[in-house]
Amino acid sequence: MAIFRIKRFNPEKQPEPYFEEFQLDIPDGATLLDCMNQIKWTLDGSLSYRMSCRSAICGSCAVKSNGHALLACQRQAEHLVDDNDTITLEPLGNMKPVKDLVVDFTPFWDKVNKIKPYLEPKEDPPVKERHQSQEEFLIIDDASTCIMCGACYSDCNTLEVDDNFLGPAALAKAQRFVGDSRDSKTLQRVQDLSESGGIWDCTHCGECVERCPKPARPFDRIKEIMTVALEKGVHNNNGARHALSFTNSVKRSGNLNENRIPVESMGFFNIPGLLSLIPVGLRMLLKGKVPPVIHHSIEEVDDVKRIFKELDQ
Repeated sequence: MAIFRIKRFNPEKQPEPYFEEFQLDIPDGATLLDCMNQIKWTLDGSLSYRMSCRSAICGSCAVKSNGHALLACQRQAEHLVDDNDTITLEPLGNMKPVKDLVVDFTPFWDKVNKIKPYLEPKEDPPVKERHQSQEEFLIIDDASTCIMCGACYSDCNTLEVDDNFLGPAALAKAQRFVGDSRDSKTLQRVQDLSESGGIWDCTHCGECVERCPKPARPFDRIKEIMTVALEKGVHNNNGARHALSFTNSVKRSGNLNENRIPVESMGFFNIPGLLSLIPVGLRMLLKGKVPPVIHHSIEEVDDVKRIFKELDQ
């Protein structure tokens, strides 16, 4: 017998969400969605959640289980029971609940639409189809597996503190077009995605990869867009300047020049940005955290330079 602790919310009856517990014997091989259906069909018909295919294809049944987003139809319920014989279910994060486990996906879809999720071809429509080699298709193959379930969006740490961030799902979808050999707007796309709220605002925590139920791996797709942006010369932003400064620092000395990187990241002529670093610098000084003024190379710096030279060839 397991306890299903479910976060309930019905704004028509009660203004604040609350937890309600249901006891259920978990049948062998039952998925979490199977158990949710049993609760709805036999214990409380008012329980609300989304579901459709039950085959991890449509993405409708994404919820939070024990604090992490997943597809309810994809996970065996018995593997989710904690030490207290309990499974805690909550609606997806970073979106407003509508009722019980149903959330409003409007901000999610708004951000997907911002990245222009459609092909802008290089030429007029051909008589038949636009050809693409196997190698060209493999560049966008993983991004194409995204089922828009919202699991990565739910658990994105950046979105918790910055509503302006596009989010991992939208950025993974963006890579599908940035990397498409048939698209004509690659430069414009990476310029737009390098603005505030785009690729450089990702904190690199990797939570989206952990939560993604498919091979889409959003963070990997974000890194691929970053690479294309740098290759296209889209450097006029803090994120790109930071990446270049970081790389050049290691290339020059084998380690990080922590005094130089913040200045180069802000930009030498970005006076307001440079002035904004002063309070942080003063706090570091008072805490004894300021790096040495004179930066020294590591003893094996020649080996580091050799590696960079080989990579550049």
